[in-house]
Amino acid sequence: MEPVLTTEMNHNHQSNEVRHDDENALSEFLASLTDYTPTIPDELVEHYLAKSGFQCPDVRLTRLVAVAAQKFVSDVATDALQHCKARQAAVVRDKKDKQQKDKRLIMNMEDLSKALQEYGVNVKHQEYFADNPSAGLESASRDE
Repeated sequence: MEPVLTTEMNHNHQSNEVRHDDENALSEFLASLTDYTPTIPDELVEHYLAKSGFQCPDVRLTRLVAVAAQKFVSDVATDALQHCKARQAAVVRDKKDKQQKDKRLIMNMEDLSKALQEYGVNVKHQEYFADNPSAGLESASRDE
């Protein structure tokens, strides 16, 4: 029975060390937020936190939310870019003339909507006149 106790003691000791390391890493991270200037201003984050009913005087928490929001926006933008590249690659494959000299990527609302949908955000936008050739024709025919 003694080896089992030793194994359990070693496991508990290791889990305590891991927990201590996690606490140290968290403390260091929170301390680094004090000197960090996020891309999203503190005032903007505080505004939306207050609008949702959350108030906290600790600037580190505000900056943590700013970093999380920045990461979210970055991930969505990266995914939208991938959708844009895939869409434009499909257009080039469909065309018989594959000598496309214009390599610019043009991201549109469809790319952004697909990327946001992957994160559970559904975007509904109205059709623009340029989106549909027949948009606006009904109202024009009524005016005549």
